[in-house]
Amino acid sequence: MLGSLVVAVALAVGALLARLWTDAKVSTVGRAPFDRALAIPPLAESTVEKDGTRVFTLRMQQGRTEFRDGVTTPTWGFNGSCLGPTLRAKRGEKVRVRVSNGLDEASTVHWHGMHLPARMDGGPHQMVAPGATWVPHWTVDQPAATLWYHPHPHGRTEDHVRRGLAGLFLLDDETSARLPLPKRYGVDDLPVIVQDVRFDGPRLAGDRGLMQNVGFLGDRTMVNGTLRPYRRVHDELIRLRLLNASTSRTYAFGFSDGRGFSLIGTDGGLLERPAVMDRVQLSPGERAEIVVRMTAGERVMLRSFPQKNYGDRWQKRFNGGDDSFDVLQLRADERLRPSPDLPATLVASELPDAEDAVRGRHFDLKRSGINDRPMRMERVDEVVARGTTEVWTVRNTNGMPHNFHVHDVQFRVVEVNGKTPPPALRGPKDTVFVPHGVTMKLALRFTGPADPDTPYMYHCHMLYHEDQGMMGQFVVVEKGQRAGTPRGHTGH
Repeated sequence: MLGSLVVAVALAVGALLARLWTDAKVSTVGRAPFDRALAIPPLAESTVEKDGTRVFTLRMQQGRTEFRDGVTTPTWGFNGSCLGPTLRAKRGEKVRVRVSNGLDEASTVHWHGMHLPARMDGGPHQMVAPGATWVPHWTVDQPAATLWYHPHPHGRTEDHVRRGLAGLFLLDDETSARLPLPKRYGVDDLPVIVQDVRFDGPRLAGDRGLMQNVGFLGDRTMVNGTLRPYRRVHDELIRLRLLNASTSRTYAFGFSDGRGFSLIGTDGGLLERPAVMDRVQLSPGERAEIVVRMTAGERVMLRSFPQKNYGDRWQKRFNGGDDSFDVLQLRADERLRPSPDLPATLVASELPDAEDAVRGRHFDLKRSGINDRPMRMERVDEVVARGTTEVWTVRNTNGMPHNFHVHDVQFRVVEVNGKTPPPALRGPKDTVFVPHGVTMKLALRFTGPADPDTPYMYHCHMLYHEDQGMMGQFVVVEKGQRAGTPRGHTGH
């Protein structure tokens, strides 16, 4: 009887695991018509003061959004029910943003990828209470790029982003303006904010599936808040500004017919020259600017494909590496406007060189905390001297995928497992995907301003991991200066 019981239990467990294994793989490829016109986030209105400061207004608020016909879903957004307008400013311009909180809980707005003073960064030390207003201001001092903004409250970031608080922040400069690139916003230059979602009745689900240790994974995607989106295009060359705004899912973007495209920009701006490829992998928080050539009358699908470098078979199956998604259908007109060829060179690199580094640091990525230290708001983990370059070695031996984001800087990826990085990692980066078994060396330059009392963050941008403590803090100080005491946080 005991032997029969053991066999029965083993068979039941085996059947359960087999079912879990089969059900864990998600694919939306070819399963639904793409019949909803893609929404394009409006460009944010702004005013210009006498001293030239450009002023934006953002309000975090609750609302309801009709993602599906006849069904309204509770959501959060900036200046609307879901997502937010696209902010746009030029290099050298002074910027001020009036951020008000119309929610019933405190939150923040972090300017992801922006180089700015720590007190204006919008990390967990710059909380905005319900009913309060925060007015950060800075001068744009970096190249043209596709940046974004989103909440950053310690322990609640995943929930706030998943509910819909996110938007683009585009930067322009004179160099990019002279290049013959697609640049008509919403016409041949399209914002593509990709998020995965799952619905629980009318609501957005937020629970993690069994054995999903990366965090929440949805069973479908939307772009700019649109399910099953298509976009009619009128030009031969189309620029897609891809943003992975999902909380945990990593994508490998390409096209359904396998065509190549030109990667022209990464997180922090344009590459030195276009790079032709047929896949670009983006983990949460990463961006890529790609240009694809269209043929009159055709339809082609932007798709996310299974990923070979995601980890072992277990991690790939239960944490999204095996999944496939149809993301956005492009429909070309019967006649297309001619587009100039892409230039052979784009911009000169402004990235730091590893040879200039004055010191190195090591960061081991673990769910228990970076370097085995879970996040503490009152603790400064690293102190860097203003004006110096460092090399940070980031290693993942944790058995699961992670990524790594550093506030304030755009860094150079120097090595990946001791080798020259692939073309997709040779541009300016602020976030990198670091799967299990990978070690990366990054060159970072810290140009200030110095503030010993206000830290910047570095963390895993898989937001469930971040909320669980995979985050640390660094301050920028003058040479010889010590770190102070972090301030401006009301407790967590």
